[in-house]
Amino acid sequence: MSTPIPELVARLRATHASGRTKPAAWRIRQLDALGRLLAEREDDIVTALESDLGRESFEAWFADIASSRIEVQDAKKNVRKWMRAKRVATPLAMQPGRSWIQYEPLGVVLVISPWNYPFYLAVGPLVAALAAGNCVIVKPSEHAPATSALLAELLPAYLDQDAVAVVEGAAEATRDLIDQGLDHILFTGGPEIARAVMADAAKHLTPVTLELGGKSPVVVTAATDLPVAARRVVYGKHLNAGQTCIAPDYVLAERSVAEEFAREVVKAIDVMTEGTEGRARPIVNERHAARLAGLLEKHGGKVVHGGGSDPANKRVDFTVVADPELDSPLMTEEIFGPILPIVSVANLGEAVEFVTSRPKPLAAYLFSPSKADERRFLADVSAGGVVINNVGYHVLNPHLPFGGVGNSGMGAYHGEFGFQTFSHRKAVMRKSTTPDPKLVYPPYTEATKRLLRRLL
Repeated sequence: MSTPIPELVARLRATHASGRTKPAAWRIRQLDALGRLLAEREDDIVTALESDLGRESFEAWFADIASSRIEVQDAKKNVRKWMRAKRVATPLAMQPGRSWIQYEPLGVVLVISPWNYPFYLAVGPLVAALAAGNCVIVKPSEHAPATSALLAELLPAYLDQDAVAVVEGAAEATRDLIDQGLDHILFTGGPEIARAVMADAAKHLTPVTLELGGKSPVVVTAATDLPVAARRVVYGKHLNAGQTCIAPDYVLAERSVAEEFAREVVKAIDVMTEGTEGRARPIVNERHAARLAGLLEKHGGKVVHGGGSDPANKRVDFTVVADPELDSPLMTEEIFGPILPIVSVANLGEAVEFVTSRPKPLAAYLFSPSKADERRFLADVSAGGVVINNVGYHVLNPHLPFGGVGNSGMGAYHGEFGFQTFSHRKAVMRKSTTPDPKLVYPPYTEATKRLLRRLL
């Protein structure tokens, strides 16, 4: 029988209060253990991901295991450096004195992970929270039951059981956890559930980090190497059947090359899915497959590849739709599946105007050899992250923050940014007892007022 949530949280709070998780040695031991877990239980992880998502073994390794290992290795290498107090300047008027920022763990934190990358998006935030010296509760998605059960089995077996726990269950379990008034929540998922998480967290003034996704655009200019751009866009959409928060959601291609780009996209799909027999992509469940099938109706565009669906068997074709209606659900809802709309635009300016007229995306991608295009895109397009001439790769770089802006999320993690998300930056100043000039204390004469105004 599982431990009641209040008792579980009390145990972790007692561990944190003991100071056990604060030393670098403890943090590194936990990261070492996570590294061993990834190496020793790879087959089990792959099997769980295949059961939940229909992923083949190499894609499971690349998407969930290799990416997790990058975070573990980076944190292990750098955690001592991240933990060091950082000296900052002390203004002349406050001399003599010394000032610094000291990082301390927040306490007991909650990681709520989604179903689409159920292992990586649980372990990545866990790495950051452990590197910062916290006790951690992981709440996996109930929509990836095999991976959820595996996390519940493996994390207590490899990590400090009094500092790390896994709570399985649905929305009620999540609400019960949030009601404990934890010290931070990192949630990955959709905006609708995020609003509920944030509302529940607000009752306890629990800070939140939200990674939410959105419609990540790709802009393709006429000067682009179209076959390369097509391959890279298709690969980004192919991974996990497009069920990726930073997957290319739609393409805005300059009109002069839009048809040619669509042909290159079809070629790339046929190669990557091994011909027409490989069109149908695995979808997480029947409900989501039915939603995607609905997006393929009444979009007003031309299907140039695919178009079929079989929700009962959790399959949807890798589909390309040319010039759908811009107010259709296909162009207003996050697709989160293997459907790629390609919209013709006159030029980069029209593409930028279209992107900026809609909610800010988690990622935005530009394919262009022009530095001027790059500068304009970076200056005008607000997104959680941007990649030039590729898609998705920024998420694998632990030296870049990963997070959203506006409707696509708040806060960021990965690498040192994750360490800081799960740390309190304590401001510290040390002053000596001498000198202690009387002019800083009231009552003030007109002369001391003038002097203090000049100094401060």
